Amino acid sequence: MKRHAALRATTARRGTKIDAADRLKLAEALLAADDLAACAQRALDWLGRAIGVTRAVCLAGGADSVTVLRPIATLGVRGGRVDSFVLDLEARNDPLVGATVGLGASVFGRNGRAAPSTPLGSGQLIAVPLQGRHTLEEYPVGLLLIASTDADIEADARWVAGLLGPRLTALRAAQRREANERRILRERTLLYNIINAVTDPILLTDTEGRITVANARAEALLSAGEDESEGRRRAIALNNMLFSSALTRRAIEGAEPWRHELLLVDPVDGSDLLFELLSTVTVDPREGTGIVSILRNVTDLRRATQEIEENYRKLRLAEADARAERDRLDLIIDSVADPILVTDSNANIVMMNAPAERLFTADPEAGAEARRTVQANDAHFSSFVSNLFFEPGAMRRSGSIGLVDPRTGALLPVEAISGKIVSEHGEVTAIVTILHDRTQELERDRLYEQLKRASSELEQKVREATAELTRQNELLRRSHFEIEQASAAKSQFLANMSHEFRTPLNAILGYTSMLLKGVTGELTPHQRRNLERVDSNAHHLLAIINDILDISRIEAGKMPLTVTKFDLKDLVAEVLAEVEPIISRSRLAVTSQLTPDMPPLKTDRQKVKQIVINFLTNAIKFTPQGSVEVRTEYVDTRDQIAIAVADTGIGVSAEDRDRIFEDFRQADNSPTREYTGAGLGLAICRRLAGMLDGTITLDSEVGRGSTFTLFLPRAVKRA
Repeated sequence: MKRHAALRATTARRGTKIDAADRLKLAEALLAADDLAACAQRALDWLGRAIGVTRAVCLAGGADSVTVLRPIATLGVRGGRVDSFVLDLEARNDPLVGATVGLGASVFGRNGRAAPSTPLGSGQLIAVPLQGRHTLEEYPVGLLLIASTDADIEADARWVAGLLGPRLTALRAAQRREANERRILRERTLLYNIINAVTDPILLTDTEGRITVANARAEALLSAGEDESEGRRRAIALNNMLFSSALTRRAIEGAEPWRHELLLVDPVDGSDLLFELLSTVTVDPREGTGIVSILRNVTDLRRATQEIEENYRKLRLAEADARAERDRLDLIIDSVADPILVTDSNANIVMMNAPAERLFTADPEAGAEARRTVQANDAHFSSFVSNLFFEPGAMRRSGSIGLVDPRTGALLPVEAISGKIVSEHGEVTAIVTILHDRTQELERDRLYEQLKRASSELEQKVREATAELTRQNELLRRSHFEIEQASAAKSQFLANMSHEFRTPLNAILGYTSMLLKGVTGELTPHQRRNLERVDSNAHHLLAIINDILDISRIEAGKMPLTVTKFDLKDLVAEVLAEVEPIISRSRLAVTSQLTPDMPPLKTDRQKVKQIVINFLTNAIKFTPQGSVEVRTEYVDTRDQIAIAVADTGIGVSAEDRDRIFEDFRQADNSPTREYTGAGLGLAICRRLAGMLDGTITLDSEVGRGSTFTLFLPRAVKRA
């Protein structure tokens, strides 16, 4: 009644434009409201009805956060902008904070004073703080915002704020008290539950040993009902006597916790129970002095300690697993190319990966345009996620969002997929959203349409080309047949001509040999030099003819293989002995390096010898000075034997390495080349190596020399 009288007196002192009864009704309505939002809404409704206010917002701090004001009631405005509007009273540079903390009404949009950004728009604005009477709180309870600068409305707004502020303060205080009472009740209930959950007896006694509070375990040891058996009552009486004797005067007078071993009787089976008694004196201003005692079963202590240690170890492992899982999750999320965001139930972003940070966070050094772009992206995203809450029963939602890259300003057509994370109680705890950039997809669609058109055109061209290809294939088939016939004729011609060439050459060699041996008489030195030249050139021509004949026989498949098992060391010695005259004339250092314990080779010995001789003679011919070395090695990883001839000669360029293995080709095919030869030796060597299931490799550098290596299996597979 006193409060009603005070409100009526306050109403009587206000202006006369509004009926006093109407003001009194507002005061009574505010007193009747038992909720902050309802009380504020009644005040705003009265402003709209009584003085014609069209747009207004009332902000207030909660019981747990007095420095953050949020909208609790609105008039004429609504939507996401109102819900997201927050006023932090710690931000002193905010003009609305200045109006609130200054405890005086402020008018914005008049006399050149710019209006701050609020849900009411950017027009003229009246800001009136809501303050309780005789309060010791540092901050006002709230702020009243009205879209107007009319002086009469300002006065009425001050009057309404004078009524609303104390009422909101009282309601918030009542909420705090109710919350504290509920918290105390929960804590008391939790305390009793905890005490009863403890396996050790816990009890509170007065200084004379009477039990004030005891948990279930203590009651089982020290309390007995009338319907209990005689043996149980005697056991409990004995326990009480032993327990009371343990609480000596020394324990009562001492301030430090006291430990003592106590032997009690199990009321169930009469067995002895050894406890460790821990007693502590407690003093309460209202209840007086008491003793808190804990009886710990020493027998079970070790087991309990081990269990605690094991649980602690499991906890540490669980924490390590959780940290590792979180690190893996962060790593997985950050490794995903698409932006991923996790929002709470209020659509506030709580976690995002690096691609999402590019779209929804602005660099502190970025310009205003980039910050506006980030805010626009956040608004579009929040609107999309909020719509998921308005779809009953929907767990997922997908759709398109138009975002902008803050760094480049490029438009990003994004497909968003959001899903709710629901707790075991059915409450939405978070929303996970994946944003997929559809730029490439749209570009692929465009290219696909172009590809379809091009495919249609190509099909027509293919049909036209197919007929031409059929005709060309027929021509190629006929040409291939003719080429095969020509190749066979060539091979036959080469074989025949080689034999035709060898017949007169053998005669020339024979007669030359007879003349050199002096069959027809002594020769003059001049005649001997001329005959030796004839003999040398005839042998050279015979070697060329033999090479041509070998190529023809290999191509015709008529080159036989004679497989024998031989020692590679003997073969190398034989090759060096045969080439000794050439080595002597070259004045080069020709050496050999043979791997000991080399396994024997089972292959065509003559063909291996022919390849090695060709390698060695080429190395001597193309090495003006330096050395030549023959090396052998067993490659156990490939079960092969390698024969290499390395020189320090002129070398082979990279572009000529494949060409020198072709028929009748040398690195220098010009008529004025320095080194002579038909260019058939390496071609024959490659063919012979293929017949022996082997390969030839070349490692060379111009000016530094070459290394030709023949790789052969220990045993040839074909004979």
